[in-house]
Amino acid sequence: MTRILIAYYSSYGHVRALAEAEAEGARGVPGTTVDIRRIPETVPEAVRESAGYVADDTPEASPADLANYDGILFGTPTRFGMMAGQMKQFLDQAGGLWAQNALVGKVAGVFASTGSQHGGHEATLLSTQIPLQHFGMLIAGMPYTFAGQTSREGIIGGAPYGAGTIAGADGALAPTETDLAGARFQGAHVARIAAQLAAGADRSEAA
Repeated sequence: MTRILIAYYSSYGHVRALAEAEAEGARGVPGTTVDIRRIPETVPEAVRESAGYVADDTPEASPADLANYDGILFGTPTRFGMMAGQMKQFLDQAGGLWAQNALVGKVAGVFASTGSQHGGHEATLLSTQIPLQHFGMLIAGMPYTFAGQTSREGIIGGAPYGAGTIAGADGALAPTETDLAGARFQGAHVARIAAQLAAGADRSEAA
């Protein structure tokens, strides 16, 4: 079985919705098992409540768990053109895996939510990939075989660098069906690549 992890941080539910779509796409690839985990919160509960953060009972991810998967998709909101601090702190705790080369050759993808079309959407997708490449992971984006990203029907998130959605400055916009379709596409894309790499490794070991 090919094991895929969807690890996300979400404040208002937009990234969580994308994560669920990513998981749906990955599960559609035969022989794939998928786990969804949320990145641990660092904001005090009182602040979460006053800011209107959405409650989330999804089990938490642990940095040590990353080594157990063939492919990992990371989802984050945008904070000034970069990943959320919660995601950065989580990745910073994976130094032991980096030292052991435990993530080298695993497939990774990134998806994101941003407040506006020009609020750092692509910058977040790209900058989040940087530490993943330091881990030695192989980056899979969202190729133009997903034609939805060229749609002119409304406000569409995502880019060749990964799936995404535009939440609006007040967070009132929900992911569009095109955004969710892009996430499903990316989830399946990463799962297929991970399965092909795992099958190739098995053949090499058997030779």
